Amino acid sequence: QVQLVESGGGLVQAGGSLRLSCAASGLTFNFYAMAWFRQATGKEREFVGGINRSGSSKEYADSVKGRFTIYRENAKNTVYLQMSSLKPEDTAVYYCAADRSRSIEVQVTASAYNYWGQGTQVTVSS
Repeated sequence: QVQLVESGGGLVQAGGSLRLSCAASGLTFNFYAMAWFRQATGKEREFVGGINRSGSSKEYADSVKGRFTIYRENAKNTVYLQMSSLKPEDTAVYYCAADRSRSIEVQVTASAYNYWGQGTQVTVSS
């Protein structure tokens, strides 16, 4: 079965950096676009960043542009989210997601994604 396992979350001070990883198994990784979403307490899940199957196209939420970078290593079946200049408002559970639709565009809505990880907590202290 398909599994997405996130890691790399934790507690960091404002201005710091973290790198999240999502290891995929049970699927042909380079057939899937991948994305990161996040959900803060009491808020809806929101798109953070996405990358197409080859890594040639990326999309970011306005709130993280210039601070976060998504990239993938297809040989390792892994997608990453490098987060820098972290702010307290980045505090959330971060989820990895996989889209099997083979869409040319990176999808930014949660409903477009077929598989989800269990999430990893990121807490940014002020």
